[in-house]
Amino acid sequence: MNLIKTISIFLFLMLFACKPNNSNLYTKAVELSSPNGKIHVEIKLNNKIYYSISFNSKEILKPSPISLTVNEGLILGKNPSLTHFENSNIDEKIYPVVPEKRKYNESFLNFEGEYGLVFRVYNDGVAYRFVTKFKEDLKVISEEASFNLAKDDSMYIPFEKSFLTHSEQLYSYMPVGEVTSDKMCSLPVLVYNTEGPRIAITEADLDDYPGMYLKGSNNGAPSLTAIFPAYPLQEKQTNDRTVKVTKRADYIAITKGDRSYPWRVIVISENDGNLIETDIVYRLAKPLQLKDTSWIRPGKAAWDWWNANNIYGVDFKAGINTETYKYYIDFADENNIEYIILDEGWSDPSDLFKINPELNMDELLQYSKQKNVGIILWCVWITLEKQLQPALDLFEKWGIKGIKVDFIQRDDQKIVNYYYKIARETAKRHLLVDFHGSYKPTGLRRAYPNVLTREGVQGLEQSKWCDNVNPEHDLTIPFIRMLAGPIDYTPGAMINAQKRSFHPVYYKPMSQGTRVHQMAMYIVFESPLQMLADSPSNYEREPEVMEFLSKVPTVWDETIVLNAKVSDYVTVARKSKNEWYVGAMTDWTPRTLKIDLSFLEEGEYVAEIYLDGANASRYASDFKKTIQKVTQKEKLHINLAPGGGWAARIYKIKAFSR
Repeated sequence: MNLIKTISIFLFLMLFACKPNNSNLYTKAVELSSPNGKIHVEIKLNNKIYYSISFNSKEILKPSPISLTVNEGLILGKNPSLTHFENSNIDEKIYPVVPEKRKYNESFLNFEGEYGLVFRVYNDGVAYRFVTKFKEDLKVISEEASFNLAKDDSMYIPFEKSFLTHSEQLYSYMPVGEVTSDKMCSLPVLVYNTEGPRIAITEADLDDYPGMYLKGSNNGAPSLTAIFPAYPLQEKQTNDRTVKVTKRADYIAITKGDRSYPWRVIVISENDGNLIETDIVYRLAKPLQLKDTSWIRPGKAAWDWWNANNIYGVDFKAGINTETYKYYIDFADENNIEYIILDEGWSDPSDLFKINPELNMDELLQYSKQKNVGIILWCVWITLEKQLQPALDLFEKWGIKGIKVDFIQRDDQKIVNYYYKIARETAKRHLLVDFHGSYKPTGLRRAYPNVLTREGVQGLEQSKWCDNVNPEHDLTIPFIRMLAGPIDYTPGAMINAQKRSFHPVYYKPMSQGTRVHQMAMYIVFESPLQMLADSPSNYEREPEVMEFLSKVPTVWDETIVLNAKVSDYVTVARKSKNEWYVGAMTDWTPRTLKIDLSFLEEGEYVAEIYLDGANASRYASDFKKTIQKVTQKEKLHINLAPGGGWAARIYKIKAFSR
């Protein structure tokens, strides 16, 4: 990684008053601002360490205490004695899809007692982390992380019942003061004030440490404090996929004494659209750990489980068998789809070597290689853990391209370390990873880019048994859950329903909202491994839809949000090489949105547009495709049906021969 640092380092002058016990009480705060000057952080040192955040000179996070309690009750942050600090102005180049520069200002505060704090301020947020310099391992008893907000703030919050969770709770919207200490939530959360910036809270670079949750206050104060799952001492496997913790320790982690801890991240956004554009979690994550990434291939996958293998119009019996998956491979080959997934049923969930007798794996593997379509295999995490080395060795021998690891449901220190182990071991064998039943992303994909995507979100699967994944939900998660990283929502339903006609059907599922609402998800929802959830037979009846799905990329060079309001509507433009894709979605309210094409370069373009049909408000699968010439001067006005969508592929005329 190339770092261009302009560093001004100075010793902190002795601005303190002496107390009787000779400890130092600093009467002036350490201050730090973002490169554009809009965000200002003040770190005050008194009996504790407090930090506050202002945006455009208005305080948005009131003084909030932070500390780390280790070993036998030693509190790092109690009566802190600052020895020195150094401020840095850093211009950093990072390498996601294409190199990008990010500027930030940083303060490192060093305290007596072998610990320090690092604060970073970007134009789109603030992050801090503890650093310790102990020679021996540390037992971390607890961590104090506080977020004291304004009394008028409300928030989108995903409540959790316990630390055994898929991290798939729906977001509730309520005043922060109504979040009491008996209520716990996972991350990210979004604090919303219509008169001020949006504030999202999450974490980054989670490694060898438990995940952070939040709880409220008992006195009605708009305050959130951190809570962590303690280290698991005893576990019990209750079925073929769930492992519950039956006894926890009185500490949250035992870890190296000389280390940096996870970043506590406060995203600050002037508008809703910036929440989608930010990549702050990726920026804060551990740098690339792999020497060779040339084998990592993002792409789309034809997925069997959601559509219940509903293949029709064929002369074989559909199911979990060789003929069905050869059909999936043919479909993928014909439509520029890189992978197929063999989900639950290809093997015994409790034994990866006990293969379904209806599957001839040798024949299937040979056929997939012949067609150049990769195979991804589903597995239960605990089964994979028990059979890890021989199973991964077998997958490598077979030429499998990746694994989908499911039902993890925890993020205590032990399980967080499991994620890293899977990332490392699969990378050794050139295997991709899709984590399901997983906690939110914290940047693991930067260190190990073979981890393409993860769940941790209520996705299309929910439509098989409930009505949770409705258009309002679809318009909430891009602004909150997705700012942490990719979401494996698994879009692509071809049976679509308006609100009054939707009903869950497990073996013949449908989606809520229109056909183009589903198509737009491939642009709005970021996932380097993107599913086609419906049956190949249904897709083959829709050649215009497949023309779009076969071409839409899964990784992007640039993202611009054109219209946005949390839970209501969004328009996202994404660039891949020389093409732009634009996707728009709305909740159950029909809307007219304006799309300003000034982001295009000069020249004439062709826009292949997919829009809600004239009767999409009645029959949700109704759509229309149009083709028109456009330039950067165009301002398109688009009409979205209830639960509607709009999608376009835009490319320069001269770049293609037609």
